[in-house]
Amino acid sequence: MVLEGNPEVGSPRTSDLQHPGNQGSCVLSSPSEDAQPGEEPIKYGELIVLGCCEEGGEETKAQRGEVAGPRAHSCYNGCLASGDKGRRRSRLALSRRPHANGVKPDVIHHISTPLVSKALSNRGQHSISYTLSRSHSVIVEYTHDGDTDMFQIGRSTENMIDLVVTDTSPGGGAAEGPSAQSTISRYACRILCDRRPPYTARIYAAGFDASSNIFLGERAAKWRTPDGLMDGLTTNGVLVMHPAGGFSEDSAPGVWREISVCGNVYTLRDSRSAQQRGKLDGSLIDLCGATLLWRTPAGLLRAPTLKQLEAQRQEANAARPQCPVGLSTLAFPSPARGRTAPDKQQPWVYVRCGHVHGYHGWGCRRERGPQERECPLCRLVGPYVPLWLGQEAGLCLDPGPPSHAFAPCGHVCSEKTARYWAQTPLPHGTHAFHAACPFCGAWLTGEHGCVRLIFQGPLD
Repeated sequence: MVLEGNPEVGSPRTSDLQHPGNQGSCVLSSPSEDAQPGEEPIKYGELIVLGCCEEGGEETKAQRGEVAGPRAHSCYNGCLASGDKGRRRSRLALSRRPHANGVKPDVIHHISTPLVSKALSNRGQHSISYTLSRSHSVIVEYTHDGDTDMFQIGRSTENMIDLVVTDTSPGGGAAEGPSAQSTISRYACRILCDRRPPYTARIYAAGFDASSNIFLGERAAKWRTPDGLMDGLTTNGVLVMHPAGGFSEDSAPGVWREISVCGNVYTLRDSRSAQQRGKLDGSLIDLCGATLLWRTPAGLLRAPTLKQLEAQRQEANAARPQCPVGLSTLAFPSPARGRTAPDKQQPWVYVRCGHVHGYHGWGCRRERGPQERECPLCRLVGPYVPLWLGQEAGLCLDPGPPSHAFAPCGHVCSEKTARYWAQTPLPHGTHAFHAACPFCGAWLTGEHGCVRLIFQGPLD
């Protein structure tokens, strides 16, 4: 998702997901204007869930030696741990529907609270209810829009949700089960895509529930716009960030902004749940618990393919890197093997210095923690973890060689991809930001958040 917008304050406008010429708007980039419908449905873009790990099996005793090594993880990294099933998946392609299902504002009602339930009883009528006080509510009815397709995202598994998203935790698992506390709304946000070129996509906070309604309670942040309409923010909010220069090899992180229920763009509140909105302003999407990346068809054409990533893996293995101490040949495992415990040829790295070894059991500094080891080459002490190639191609900026690893998780990608995500702060909680590995969600540590890998070639 390449969200672009004008940083200058302007009058409220719908949040467009591209078109930098729209004053004060937030636009998710759209396909090329000359795209023509063919046999396959027109693709508006794709949403990719940034990483979440679920704990997997431990190392074997032979690999462990005397010291317990880190567990392997089963990550999003291209697929959910349990597999992409139905609407619960790691990525979703947004394509033109057979029939338009978009909606647009129509009629505004000012009513007293006792009449609210009656006014909202028609499930076929989409509406947004703003509760101003115990005796006053404003209801905005929506009507069918034959020019747009609507897609909804949230934690709910109800049929109106197109992409079911669960919380991701740094280096941990997706929140599962009824007892898990989630900060993602059941109906977190909605995206409307124009059915005609240039297929512009717009994002709005909150989605319609099973009764086709959105409710903003008395305590929710809400206000009247200068033109007499209503707008508001959801409890934990929906944040959007447009990278400067788009998502490319020359990208740089942009500024996080908040999206309102009507799609307008604001600076951040003091905290995610504050009742006062930020100032109006104008493509990562954060749902307060999970972060999504929007990629357009044009952007995906520039992104590396899985075949290119596999070619890079085979080329790296063909160089026959060796453990500088054990002198054993190392090799990145095939993604087809699955994310299990590291095998005998798995490369491991000291994330402070970047020296790559095979697995060994020496150099442990128990007083510093179970994963702390002393590198036998440079004597730096730090985490010692297995290296795993990042497999979600849509998160990569370029098809460069796998030369860098995120610290401390050990996911490997190109230098430009590693440096981009290492300098991109992702929202965490109500007001904190942390750079995180896009493949597993682990918070990045160290001075740079990533390290250049130092391989030793074969002695022959």
